[in-house]
Amino acid sequence: MDGVTLTPLKNIKNPRGNVLHVIKKSSIGFNGFGEAYFSLITKNTIKGWKKHNQMILNIVVASGKIEFVIFDDRTNKFFQIILSKDNYQRLSIMPGLWVAFRGLSDNNMLLNIASIEHDPKESVNIDLSQIQYDW
Repeated sequence: MDGVTLTPLKNIKNPRGNVLHVIKKSSIGFNGFGEAYFSLITKNTIKGWKKHNQMILNIVVASGKIEFVIFDDRTNKFFQIILSKDNYQRLSIMPGLWVAFRGLSDNNMLLNIASIEHDPKESVNIDLSQIQYDW
């Protein structure tokens, strides 16, 4: 889908604890830094729909398994992916796309490295029922 990029990431094995790469200044898809935050998602709970007008999202799943659904209302197309430590990738989402996500296991946590600081006026939230998707 135009505006969505998946970047495979390194999971460096270490007997004392693995190192999971996320993003660096030289990474393809790095578009500046505004803030970073973790979001916890309860199992079988859906967060969304949300559309950012300026913010670029760079999301990795730090724990658990999370299903992401992105909707482009300009083309009426969906993009879906499940990310976890077994499918460790960075999901980059450009502004103008709707996103929702659902926790599929216990202890779901994502990290978002956002291109700009949070501004409640910069995004739009709508009820899940306003975009039809078979969860």
